[in-house]
Amino acid sequence: MAKPYWNPYAAGIGLGLTLLLAYVVLGTGLGASGAITRLSVAAAHAVAPAAVERDAILGPYVAAGSPLVHYLVTMFAGTLVGGFLSAFAAGRTRLTIERGPTAGPGLRLALALAGGALAGLGARFALGCTSGQALSGGAMLQTGSFVFTGACFAAAFAVAPLVRKEWR
Repeated sequence: MAKPYWNPYAAGIGLGLTLLLAYVVLGTGLGASGAITRLSVAAAHAVAPAAVERDAILGPYVAAGSPLVHYLVTMFAGTLVGGFLSAFAAGRTRLTIERGPTAGPGLRLALALAGGALAGLGARFALGCTSGQALSGGAMLQTGSFVFTGACFAAAFAVAPLVRKEWR
C-alpha cells in the first residue's frame, strides 16, 4: 500500500532548504539540464571525439577533461537515486504508465517523449531549465526568472483545457 504524498508546504520548505544548502556549499543553485547536456556531450565524444572537440559549442565541455566531472552530474545522479529511494520508501515503485482514460499507453509515451524533447530543447535555448530559472534565479530575485515563471504558469493555464479531456 502506497503511503500518502508529502504535505506540499513541507515539501516546499524542504526544497527551499536544499536550495539554500546548494548555495552555501556549492556557491550556486540547482539545475538539471546542464547534467543532461554533459551526459549527451560525453556520449557524443565517445562516438566522434574529433568532431566534438572541433565544435564551438561542444568543444569547451571536453577541453578540460571529462564533461562528467562536474557538480551538476553528481547532483543529477543524487536526484535519481534519492527519488528512487523516496519512491521505494513510500511504496510507489510499481512499474506503470499513468494516463487518462482515453489515452492508450502508446499515445501517453509518445506525448511524454515529445514533451520532454520540447522541454529539453527549450532549456538549451534558454540556457537553463525550469529548476535553474524558477528556483535558483527566483531565489536570487532575478527579474527574468520571475517573468519566466509567470510565462510557464500562463502557458500551463492556456494549454490545460486542451489536454484536460485526456484525464477525465
